[in-house]
Amino acid sequence: MIRTKIPVDVICQHSQDGALIPIRIRMKDAEGLFQTYTVKEFKDLSHQGSRLMPDGVYVTNDIFVFECKITVFGTKKLIRLYYDTDSLIWHMTY
Repeated sequence: MIRTKIPVDVICQHSQDGALIPIRIRMKDAEGLFQTYTVKEFKDLSHQGSRLMPDGVYVTNDIFVFECKITVFGTKKLIRLYYDTDSLIWHMTY
């Protein structure tokens, strides 16, 4: 299933070994208002070679991939965050 990549703002921190840790995302809703969500859990799926992700996004080793759980209106949602090191842009799919 191919899903649209949605541009998002991401607040992240760096661990002492240099790994990225996504903490919070911000995106526009259907009305154009910004909504902020806290990342409750995440799994780093980066640096596993070039491949097609289950949501139809093709990634390489230059793209960081995180599978994250966020809470939206009391319901846990699974999203994927993508950070392209060439364009310096974050995207997500859900």
